[in-house]
Amino acid sequence: MEERWSTEHVLSLAPDAASKKAAGKLSAPAPWSGAGTDGDAVWGECKGSGSTPYRTVVELATPAYQCSCPSRKFPCKHALGLLLLWSGSPRSVPDGAEPADWAAEWLKGRQERAEQRAARVEAPADPAAARRRAEKRSARVAAGAAELRLRLADRVRHGLADQSTAGPWEEVAARMVDAQAPGLATRVRELDAVPQQGLLAEYAMLHLLATAATRLDELPAPLAATVRARVGYTTETAELLAGPTVRDRWQVLGTRTSPMEGGSDERLTTRRLWLRGAKTGRQALLIAFGRPGQAPELALPTGQVVEAELAFHPGARPLRAVLGTRHGAPAAAAPDGPPPGLSVAEAVAGYGTAVADDPWLDAWPTVLTEVVPVLSEEGWHLTDGRHTVPVHRAAVPEAALWRLAAVSTGRPLTVFGEYGHRGFAPVTAWGLDGRPIGLTTT
Repeated sequence: MEERWSTEHVLSLAPDAASKKAAGKLSAPAPWSGAGTDGDAVWGECKGSGSTPYRTVVELATPAYQCSCPSRKFPCKHALGLLLLWSGSPRSVPDGAEPADWAAEWLKGRQERAEQRAARVEAPADPAAARRRAEKRSARVAAGAAELRLRLADRVRHGLADQSTAGPWEEVAARMVDAQAPGLATRVRELDAVPQQGLLAEYAMLHLLATAATRLDELPAPLAATVRARVGYTTETAELLAGPTVRDRWQVLGTRTSPMEGGSDERLTTRRLWLRGAKTGRQALLIAFGRPGQAPELALPTGQVVEAELAFHPGARPLRAVLGTRHGAPAAAAPDGPPPGLSVAEAVAGYGTAVADDPWLDAWPTVLTEVVPVLSEEGWHLTDGRHTVPVHRAAVPEAALWRLAAVSTGRPLTVFGEYGHRGFAPVTAWGLDGRPIGLTTT
């Protein structure tokens, strides 16, 4: 039997706050008829303002949604309301049901399309043309990186306090885009927001990256792959999945979706999911994107375990991965408490080791054990009684920190998050009952 999702997880799929509110009104049994689930999908018909009810079906593994309503939001309020009903009212959505004909037809078509995509053989690319394109881009990136080094040196030569010749970095960022180095462009744009006392360090790290980008052929292969990724080279998902994959039982340690609730950012929504392999002990980061009005498709509840194959992006410190073949539906983790973690001192040392491999690494996923959140005049900290780390406030909403304090009630607990030179950004905490609690969701 498929484990039913929590209300928190269902609402995390909503594309905006309005959808959450509307879905709440559809979470009762009254407007629904013919609802059921077979463990792989949930379906039902929702009475609307017209004479014909809206037919809604959700495939749970991906998840994927289909509704006959005219909404352009994805998932729509009917899909969210159906999931809330399934989550909170098992009697209203009984297990072991046979899909309605219209739901079965959509599910079958979706499966057939997936099989066709998997079987499709693309025409072989022209290797000579591909090589010429790669060489042309490498030359443009190297030229852009060389120009960036000159710009940085010029700023330092005039002195960081001398703003007479210092204009905004947007023009330089545009030059990096023209040079097909979007990663450099992003880091350049961020310089305008860096406090003056931190500029020299940022200049140095960016200068180091630009220098490495002009010497890729001289670097060890793993480090060269890291530099390429930081500069903005991408690897197609199909290419990654065609290479070596790692099969394991991956536990979801945490998830974070940005922009945060209440934000006005209309750009892509980004969802990050951190996993840990039960056999290999490897950590992985999955990233999914959603357009405005559409939540990212990839959604795995914190604490669940999915047996699947992951393909990692190449690098000196492989972390980001793409999800390949799944072997079965996600299941709840064994009720044996939180995952093993590190002391504060071990976490600091672990981040140091990671930075030695990747100098531009801002943070590394870390599980801290036996720590207590503390609020002092200097701000929020996590302490294990011997050592203390500050909380990275810019990455964590205030409400999440108070929620962490409420979960702790002054007692030590296990916390997952990202630790880096700016501090620790908590994402998940395990309560006294051993259940994970997402800190950055509402």
